[in-house]
Amino acid sequence: MPIEVSAPGRICLFGEHQDFLGLSVIAASIDLDIRITGSPRRDCIFAVRMPDLTGREPDFDLFCDSQELPYRNNRDYLRSATNVLHRLGLPMERGFDCEIRGTIPINAGTSSSSALTIAWLAFLLYSQRGQLQESPSQIAHLGYQAEVREFNEPGGMMDHYTSAVGGLLYIDCGEPVTISQLDAHLDGFVLGNSLVPKNTTGVLRESRVATNAGIDLLCKHIPDFDFKSTPREQAEEFYGLMEPHIQRRIKAHFINRDLCQEARQMLASGQVDEQRLGEMLYEHQVQLRDGIGVSHQKLDQLVEAAMEAGALGGKLNGSGCGGAMFAYAPGRQEEVAEAINRAGGKAHIINLREGVSVREW
Repeated sequence: MPIEVSAPGRICLFGEHQDFLGLSVIAASIDLDIRITGSPRRDCIFAVRMPDLTGREPDFDLFCDSQELPYRNNRDYLRSATNVLHRLGLPMERGFDCEIRGTIPINAGTSSSSALTIAWLAFLLYSQRGQLQESPSQIAHLGYQAEVREFNEPGGMMDHYTSAVGGLLYIDCGEPVTISQLDAHLDGFVLGNSLVPKNTTGVLRESRVATNAGIDLLCKHIPDFDFKSTPREQAEEFYGLMEPHIQRRIKAHFINRDLCQEARQMLASGQVDEQRLGEMLYEHQVQLRDGIGVSHQKLDQLVEAAMEAGALGGKLNGSGCGGAMFAYAPGRQEEVAEAINRAGGKAHIINLREGVSVREW
């Protein structure tokens, strides 16, 4: 029978640029997705069309007796996910004609690549076994291996957990990674694509280098320094020893860390103060813009346009320096979407949804 797999994109409410530091994030899966449909073949070849992504005819042919597939570029996630499963001993004995379509903006910080990886992993696992034996968290780990570790990219696991597990999640990105669902019901989000391409790996590397330099200095001066628990006031004593570009990033990370914890308490209680939540989202944006330095003039314009139209808050989404933002505008989604479009972006009114799903039809 034909198989359909859907894996969602995501927004990051709090903890942006902190998952790869082992800190915590709050993220949510959204109802924009990567969707794979496949019909069985009589041989063991996978022929995949990606009309929304490439516009080409089948460009990924997998012979199931292959042990390792060569990569055609450093983001060849279909092949890397297949190789990860090959190494785990999953036999590829049934071929499929597949089509991959997506509604997630590409290269915009909304996790299109992770959703693609998670969807392809789930498709392969289900198509060969007739069921998903792995938990969503296990699929997330496989996705991280295929997308980040396989190509030595500087990302964390937020995207993979959010796409695989779904919902509104608090993710502690330490070792081991732990996740918990938050009870709050949230709506009123509008995603705005700036239509400015972003440079994810370059932005993350620059941020990581400067931040690690600041952490090294704090470790030298504060016994048992821990970015998760050391009070901000204790670190402030040593800001003067840092170069300005390092100091502003470290300061911003401490503020964003504490915002994430405040938001966690609110969202875990199920009692949402909409005004305060909007204020915190915008404060997070200020730190990303002025402290970590990863916003973009177009993103700033879209955030401001959204707030002038009635949004309570908003921030960039993803690595920044282009890509997307989102606004929190309960009851004002239509007006905010129109404002984002008028400001030169492309708006999507979005809702939260479950994680990766599989069905036969």
